[in-house]
Amino acid sequence: MTDTKKPIDTVRLPGGMKATTWLNTSEKGTTFTTTTITRTFKTKDGFKDSTSYSHDELLKVTKIAENAYDRITDIKASEASKSD
Repeated sequence: MTDTKKPIDTVRLPGGMKATTWLNTSEKGTTFTTTTITRTFKTKDGFKDSTSYSHDELLKVTKIAENAYDRITDIKASEASKSD
Protein backbone atom coordinates (compact mmCIF):
# COMPACT_ATOMS: atom_id res chain seq x y z
CA MET A 1 0.00 0.00 0.00
CA THR A 2 1.30 3.46 -0.88
CA ASP A 3 1.06 6.25 1.69
CA THR A 4 -0.12 9.24 -0.34
CA LYS A 5 0.15 12.51 1.51
CA LYS A 6 -2.22 15.30 0.64
CA PRO A 7 -1.18 18.94 0.65
CA ILE A 8 -2.35 21.12 3.54
CA ASP A 9 -2.91 24.11 1.23
CA THR A 10 -2.78 25.21 -2.40
CA VAL A 11 -2.66 28.82 -3.59
CA ARG A 12 -3.42 29.56 -7.25
CA LEU A 13 -2.90 32.54 -9.52
CA PRO A 14 -4.37 33.09 -12.99
CA GLY A 15 -2.19 31.70 -15.73
CA GLY A 16 -1.66 28.25 -14.23
CA MET A 17 0.69 29.20 -11.39
CA LYS A 18 0.21 27.36 -8.08
CA ALA A 19 1.98 26.93 -4.75
CA THR A 20 1.30 23.66 -2.96
CA THR A 21 2.26 23.32 0.71
CA TRP A 22 2.97 20.02 2.41
CA LEU A 23 3.29 19.18 6.11
CA ASN A 24 6.31 16.98 6.85
CA THR A 25 7.73 15.29 9.93
CA SER A 26 11.46 15.05 10.54
CA GLU A 27 13.20 11.94 11.84
CA LYS A 28 13.28 13.67 15.25
CA GLY A 29 9.49 14.08 15.19
CA THR A 30 9.30 17.82 14.57
CA THR A 31 6.95 19.10 11.89
CA PHE A 32 7.76 21.56 9.14
CA THR A 33 6.26 22.72 5.86
CA THR A 34 7.62 22.68 2.34
CA THR A 35 6.12 24.41 -0.67
CA THR A 36 6.41 23.64 -4.37
CA ILE A 37 5.69 26.34 -6.94
CA THR A 38 4.67 25.08 -10.36
CA ARG A 39 3.31 26.40 -13.60
CA THR A 40 0.75 24.24 -15.41
CA PHE A 41 0.62 24.36 -19.19
CA LYS A 42 -1.21 22.47 -21.91
CA THR A 43 0.45 20.37 -24.57
CA LYS A 44 -1.01 18.20 -27.31
CA ASP A 45 -0.66 15.27 -24.86
CA GLY A 46 -2.49 17.01 -22.00
CA PHE A 47 -1.50 19.16 -19.05
CA LYS A 48 2.01 19.23 -17.59
CA ASP A 49 3.74 21.06 -14.74
CA SER A 50 6.97 23.00 -14.95
CA THR A 51 9.26 24.50 -12.33
CA SER A 52 11.03 26.88 -14.71
CA TYR A 53 9.72 30.35 -15.39
CA SER A 54 10.08 33.00 -18.04
CA HIS A 55 11.22 36.54 -17.29
CA ASP A 56 7.58 37.69 -17.27
CA GLU A 57 6.55 34.96 -14.82
CA LEU A 58 9.14 35.75 -12.16
CA LEU A 59 7.02 38.45 -10.53
CA LYS A 60 4.13 35.96 -10.35
CA VAL A 61 6.48 33.52 -8.57
CA THR A 62 7.25 36.25 -6.03
CA LYS A 63 3.55 37.03 -5.53
CA ILE A 64 2.48 33.42 -5.12
CA ALA A 65 5.38 32.75 -2.72
CA GLU A 66 4.22 35.70 -0.61
CA ASN A 67 0.62 34.42 -0.68
CA ALA A 68 1.77 30.91 0.33
CA TYR A 69 3.88 32.35 3.16
CA ASP A 70 0.87 34.27 4.49
CA ARG A 71 -1.38 31.19 4.28
CA ILE A 72 1.17 29.02 6.12
CA THR A 73 1.49 31.69 8.82
CA ASP A 74 -2.31 31.71 9.21
CA ILE A 75 -2.47 27.90 9.36
CA LYS A 76 0.25 27.78 12.03
CA ALA A 77 -1.48 30.50 14.08
CA SER A 78 -4.78 28.64 13.84
CA GLU A 79 -3.15 25.37 14.95
CA ALA A 80 -1.38 27.12 17.84
CA SER A 81 -4.64 28.63 19.08
CA LYS A 82 -6.29 25.18 19.02
CA SER A 83 -3.58 23.74 21.27
CA ASP A 84 -3.87 26.56 23.85
